[in-house]
Amino acid sequence: MYDYISGIVAKCLINYITVDVNGVGYKIFTANPYKFKEGEKNTVYIYHHIREDENSLYGFSSESERELFLKLLGVKGLGPKMILPMLAGGSINGIVDAIDRENILYLKKFPKIGEKLARQIILDLKGKLVLSDEVSDNQNEELILALEALGYKHNDIKNVVVKVDGSLPIESQIKEALKLLLK
Repeated sequence: MYDYISGIVAKCLINYITVDVNGVGYKIFTANPYKFKEGEKNTVYIYHHIREDENSLYGFSSESERELFLKLLGVKGLGPKMILPMLAGGSINGIVDAIDRENILYLKKFPKIGEKLARQIILDLKGKLVLSDEVSDNQNEELILALEALGYKHNDIKNVVVKVDGSLPIESQIKEALKLLLK
C-alpha cells in the first residue's frame, strides 16, 4: 500500500494528474487536479483502490483530506468516483459540519447524492468525524494569526476559518476568509 508519492507533476487533466517519479509516471485521480501545478515537485497522499476490475490511485493534497475520503468510502453506496466531487466542491470542515448538523441540503448539492444517500452518510458518520478545536487550530494557525494581525476578533475568525478550504495556499485562504468576514 502507498502512503504518498513525491515527484514532479507531469500532467494536470480534468480528473487526474500524472506524477513523474524517477521516470515512472503515476496516474492519480484527484478531486481538484488544478491544485497541483505542472512542472512543480509535490507530495500527493495516496489511497490505492484495488477491486476485481479496477486498480487505481487516488491522490490528496493533505492527510486530513485523505482521512475524510476513507471515512466517506466506508458509507454504503458511496464509491471513490462519487466522493471526489464532494471533496472538490466542499471544504473538509464544511462536509464534516454538514454531517454533524444533519444538513441534507448541503450534501445533496453534490453530484449523484440524493436524499437517501445523504441520510445514509449522516447515519454512518455523524459524530465520527469530529475535528477537535486543537486539530482545527493547528491546521489553520497561520490563517488565524494573519486575520488577527489584520484586527479581526477571535470569535469572528473562528466562525470563518472552518468554512475556508485548508488545502489552498495561505494567500488564497486569507482572501477567502476576508470575503466571508466582509459579508
